[in-house]
Amino acid sequence: MTVDIGALADSLLAEATATNERRALVLAGGRERGYEALESLLAHLPIPITETTLVGPDDRLRCAHCPQANATRLLGTTRTVVAIDAHAELRPNALGSVVGAVDGGGLLVVLTPSLERWPARRDGFDESLAVPPFSVEDVTGHFRRRLVETLESHRGIALVDLERSRVRADGLVHPPPTRSTAKPTETDFERVRPDSSVFPRAAYEACYTTDQADALHTFEHLADGPTAVVLEADRGRGKSSAAGLAAGAFAAAGEDVLVTASSAANAAEVFARAGDLCETLDCTLETAETAAAGDGSPLVRTDTGGHVRFAPPLETVDACADADVVLVDEAAALPVRVLESLLAADRIAFATTVHGYEGAGRGFSVRFRDRLAEARHAVESYTLADPIRYAAGDPLEVWAFRALLLDARPPVDPLVAEATPETVSYRPLSAADVLADEHLLREAFGLLVLAHYRTEPNDLARLLDAPNLEIRALCHEGHVVSVCLLAREGALPAEVRAEMYEGGRVRGNMLPDVLTSQLRDERAGAPVGLRVMRIATHHAVRSRGLGSYLLERVREEFESAVDWLGTGFGATPDLLDFWAHNGYGTVHVSTRRNDASGEHSAIMLSPTSEAGRALAERHAAWFARRVPALCADSLAALEADVVRAVLRSVALDDPPALEVTPHEWRVVAGAAYGPGLFDVDPGPFRPLVVRYFLDTETAGVLTAREERLLVERILQAQTWERVAADLEYHSTGTCMRAFGDALCPLVDRYGTEVALDERERFLE
Repeated sequence: MTVDIGALADSLLAEATATNERRALVLAGGRERGYEALESLLAHLPIPITETTLVGPDDRLRCAHCPQANATRLLGTTRTVVAIDAHAELRPNALGSVVGAVDGGGLLVVLTPSLERWPARRDGFDESLAVPPFSVEDVTGHFRRRLVETLESHRGIALVDLERSRVRADGLVHPPPTRSTAKPTETDFERVRPDSSVFPRAAYEACYTTDQADALHTFEHLADGPTAVVLEADRGRGKSSAAGLAAGAFAAAGEDVLVTASSAANAAEVFARAGDLCETLDCTLETAETAAAGDGSPLVRTDTGGHVRFAPPLETVDACADADVVLVDEAAALPVRVLESLLAADRIAFATTVHGYEGAGRGFSVRFRDRLAEARHAVESYTLADPIRYAAGDPLEVWAFRALLLDARPPVDPLVAEATPETVSYRPLSAADVLADEHLLREAFGLLVLAHYRTEPNDLARLLDAPNLEIRALCHEGHVVSVCLLAREGALPAEVRAEMYEGGRVRGNMLPDVLTSQLRDERAGAPVGLRVMRIATHHAVRSRGLGSYLLERVREEFESAVDWLGTGFGATPDLLDFWAHNGYGTVHVSTRRNDASGEHSAIMLSPTSEAGRALAERHAAWFARRVPALCADSLAALEADVVRAVLRSVALDDPPALEVTPHEWRVVAGAAYGPGLFDVDPGPFRPLVVRYFLDTETAGVLTAREERLLVERILQAQTWERVAADLEYHSTGTCMRAFGDALCPLVDRYGTEVALDERERFLE
């Protein structure tokens, strides 16, 4: 081989080290040639093998190894050299995680097929995009074609053609040595840490940059009572490190700090920095290195009685009131509903990545920040800007942001401020359209990021390559103001439907899968449908009917080509009302909360043909029959307002008949108008309450509070004491009298002659 890989790697590392930046080396060609070059490179470089990681299918080198599926384990870690083998497959999520793990002065090595032929190849990730009835041949290569173009055009990336033994690009940018030394100075300490500082000086001395010291100082506001601190940063700025120093300072002062994140591993940096600080302060009994809570989660314990302990998000919701300080790391990865629940804590901090390599949606920055502003907490915010692990303007970060659209944004507010349904144009966004217009791609993907609590680099590849996906948008003067991602589902052959019915998983057919495997309807996968995976409207023009208008235009375009339109989402009253307003009816609510969203998922259908109508009506009827039992069991803890909205959104032309015997009507009417007691026979009350909610003509007959009362006591079987407390009745007696009053309109509307006779007996 005429290419001197060692010399090329030497020059890349020398430049990276001199500038505290990172460089990339692409070894393109046959897989075995790639590994020969990689092994030669690693043997040549003066880098300990312990600072190198191989990400790929085979553990064939002496260094640490992990498959692409587990690449997120690298988040929060730093390596001098990371190599990723992209021959068998390339998962965009893994690529993002790998880039994030390379330290300043380090090197990313990518083993690829020939760059000319790579986009046309189909790999393991492509197979995941080939959802039935499509095959892998239907998957396009747009994502990799765009990826190759970015590799060829960005600075700091060396390209080696192994087949032709030539260097296509040396990756050198020839900058002057500008290695940053941003460690806080004595003057900085005096400025950041006044005499009245809450945290010890050692905490500030542990900061890597002045910017981080300023961020740490923001956490001191948590000493003042109902306060929420928000710390935002791009990755690599020391956000979790600052949060860990704050946690350690509070623990050293004897306080109990409860840390939560999507996983304990993702909070590792918080515990490491907290433990280091407590050791420096000589107050450590146990650190995360030597101790763990009873469930194996990390724990820091001090001789002052302080703790830094971990709990998963939903457990933290229940425990946050007992902790002195609650710290949420990577808050953008958690659903808004969970974040809102955590505001029960008086002193809480949210640390979050703005543009996460692991793919965090902007539900936090767009949705939750608005709600936080209305909370009882004083809000203190800080944004970290200075990189710690590598210099500002690092070429690898710039490339990754563009290649994976980590910083995709909707258009700025002034460009769309005048948008209304009358001013927008409806248009499909094909892969060719968005690839030809980078601004259009960034605007559309930026809005889709806002639509979901978690959007990943994998989603960009799905958007560009998956054969079952469609994008539709509303544009105002050329800018995207509303967008939806649509997935074709159903039209499955009998053998696939049978496999699904018997427990097999079929990719990319979420609604047929649930209706078939969980709800035992083998016919559900036969009709063809279009699922609205995500829909988002620009925050500057919400509440103008644009989302509804987009759905209306989608229906007009596709109603003759599909049997049903559908959607599935984390159920909230507002979302259920939105979809019901647009003609979708609830047919199912999941029996467990989604681990990621923290909410029960609702499935809604809107039929467009006779086959779709038959599907929707039978599932709506089945749901109406089983919902009383669900509410008393797996949905007993579901918020009453969600139950109300779910039942109001069930679309049934013929609600199930009320099967209430004469004796049961006397029990119900007696509880409403006389001395009868609900507690002696709750059974007949449940179908009556469900019928009330299914009746489209009863909206407004009862107050919202009365409806919540019927939901909690009758459907969810909550105790009188619990219901009275939840709904703020003065006493259980007052609650019971209100209960009887709420039943009266139901008896009046649905009661048989026996029930009405019973009523008249007590009205005389």
